[in-house]
Amino acid sequence: MADMGAFREAVTAWSATGSEGRGDLARELAARLPVRSAVLLEGLSDAAAVDALAARRGRDLAAEGVCVLPMGGATNVGRFARLLGPAGLGLRLTGLCDAGERRYYDRALEHAGAAGDVFVCAADLEDELIRALGVPRVCELVRAQGEERPLQTFLHQPAQQGRPAPEQLRRFLGTKSGRKIHYGRVLVEALDPDRTPAPLDLLLAHV
Repeated sequence: MADMGAFREAVTAWSATGSEGRGDLARELAARLPVRSAVLLEGLSDAAAVDALAARRGRDLAAEGVCVLPMGGATNVGRFARLLGPAGLGLRLTGLCDAGERRYYDRALEHAGAAGDVFVCAADLEDELIRALGVPRVCELVRAQGEERPLQTFLHQPAQQGRPAPEQLRRFLGTKSGRKIHYGRVLVEALDPDRTPAPLDLLLAHV
């Protein structure tokens, strides 16, 4: 049975290879599921956060025809927008990105002729989540995940001395493969309902 994961894999392979066979498979899956929109995200940690927030709100985005699509970096948005937008599969496009990467999204959506909304994080999504939760709460969550020792080791590195605590935590989350993905879910699940970062909250309301 076709599922959103298979569609996501087909689109990612299509974008990477340009294979018409992958394109045909993506079209077939999009029609069969059906898929109505795609959320273009920079990476897997953003996807983990979006999925976690949707689950907290009782939503099944895949069942709603929404594909949450991590692209492996903002510079890939042009290819995905062309494949998925009006000239491709005709999906409604939206996205979540860091402030420094917004230019890639705006340019890509404009060139693809895709009417979409982009929701922008001040630095990145981890920064938004740390500010929403507060440093003490994030440290509690890190300890609860059994990572107090790695955190303390990291904080005592010379390069971290003098940095603001939120910036230290943000950098810590990116120091180990898979850690940002894991905490994308953990931090979202710990949010008070009225403390959801605005870009993430608006994105979920939009799709």
